[in-house]
Amino acid sequence: MSAFEQDTPSTRPYLIRALHEWCVDNGFSPYIAVQVDASVRVPMEFVKNGEIVLNVSMDATSALRLGNDFIEFKARFGGVAREIVVPVTHVIAIYARENGQGMAFPAPVAKGLQAPAGDAVTDAAAGEVASEGSARGGASLRAVTSDTAATEAGEPPELPPSPGRPGGKPQLKRVK
Repeated sequence: MSAFEQDTPSTRPYLIRALHEWCVDNGFSPYIAVQVDASVRVPMEFVKNGEIVLNVSMDATSALRLGNDFIEFKARFGGVAREIVVPVTHVIAIYARENGQGMAFPAPVAKGLQAPAGDAVTDAAAGEVASEGSARGGASLRAVTSDTAATEAGEPPELPPSPGRPGGKPQLKRVK
């Protein structure tokens, strides 16, 4: 690995901001899926299976800041105002609630096993995420992989089928 690769910042915060802007520009509600641990400040009573999905639209938040290291905002949960702080590394997906279009990222790895900063969204072994039943004909959400990760695996990753879900509501499902 060259010195340049070690100093290259992660693309994850830039992709999150870009997809958030795309959602807002198109009248969609941007949602983020977050892997929760001690470094994440969210209402723990809404965490299920170590994850929480948060509405990060302008209508649902105040003082939203999509930074390079943290996503910070204030939101109401059950009528109670809460301050939310999410490390960007813990965002595992951002998508439009209305149609499920967006992007998934690898979950953070345990301390001591972290990938280099530039590889934050290139771990092919992280799996794929599919959003079933899109309002636009079955759009899906998949993990970003690099060309080198696919090459190392010996073949391109397979894409899961995206069948419709009864009721037409998008559903985020992580496949391992």
